[in-house]
Amino acid sequence: MTERAYFAGVGRRPEMFVGEASFPLLTAFLTGYDQHARRHGGPGLTGWHEWLVARRGHGCDHAWPGQVLHLALPNGWDDPWHLPPEDEQHAIEVLFALLDEFAAEREAARGSPASD
Repeated sequence: MTERAYFAGVGRRPEMFVGEASFPLLTAFLTGYDQHARRHGGPGLTGWHEWLVARRGHGCDHAWPGQVLHLALPNGWDDPWHLPPEDEQHAIEVLFALLDEFAAEREAARGSPASD
């Protein structure tokens, strides 16, 4: 299964992976995915933060979840742990759309889809 297929599956059914459709829980899950992949020699999400900063056009002090929120909610947010339901759903949709785009670009740079 490629990373793109895996991420798409998580995005379609986040409750199966983290219990509820929650932006903070999904970012924690993806951070764990990244750490596990790197520990076992995979790329994980290497380059993801930098890709998001480039996509956004400028950086800030936020880690990658904050970069995603800047892209998803350009008018800002008060508390990423307690987003209004419509903002949380939108942030999750944007997260997985961006992940798909990032993974697609990485696959294209490698020349073929990577199987994990």
